[in-house]
Amino acid sequence: MRLLSTLGRFSAEHPWSHNDAYAQFVLWHARRVRRGSGSAALDVGCGTGNLLRRLAAVMSEVTGVEPDAETAARARANVAGTPNANVCEERFGLNVRDEPRYDLVSFVAVLHHLPVAPALHAARSLLRPGGRLVIVGLSRETSADLPWSLASVFLNAGIGAIRHPHRALATPQNMTAPTAEPLQTFDEIEEVARAVLPGVKMRRSLFWRYTAVWIAPTAP
Repeated sequence: MRLLSTLGRFSAEHPWSHNDAYAQFVLWHARRVRRGSGSAALDVGCGTGNLLRRLAAVMSEVTGVEPDAETAARARANVAGTPNANVCEERFGLNVRDEPRYDLVSFVAVLHHLPVAPALHAARSLLRPGGRLVIVGLSRETSADLPWSLASVFLNAGIGAIRHPHRALATPQNMTAPTAEPLQTFDEIEEVARAVLPGVKMRRSLFWRYTAVWIAPTAP
């Protein structure tokens, strides 16, 4: 326990964004979509725009939605000079039932801020046939998450030491978006996701995250 507490304090002094660890995961799916002639991506809760900027290098048109005014302003500054990236200061429309217009929709550390079923229904309605919904989510920990959590504690400290060898004096700007504790467990989220998104692939993962990918059915 003392070792875990020490590692926790060390990690707090050498912070790094766990979401950044999953950027390549999202970008891999973006490239698959792009190879299939997909062109438009939506990043829900885009935060300070790090992922949005990288998606713009893959997709022809990227849009980020971010409800927090200060965070949205930082995202706009982050993608300034990137003509195919746009940031909208607004909440994700849970009642959206619009014509499908995106080939990729991503939720990175966002779904636990929203009611899960309405958010997944809305995302599904926005995807064109063959489009992908890519989720990197947080869930309330249970005993089933313990192996992943323990591994994450050690890796977190090691990566923090490499990325930020000196003690941080302030929270990095790319980690200033509002946060919230997840209330639902992985199993609870999975049950809802499988009902809304038949065939969704979900996995527990490192750094207190899980991943989920769903591909919209193609026209018969």
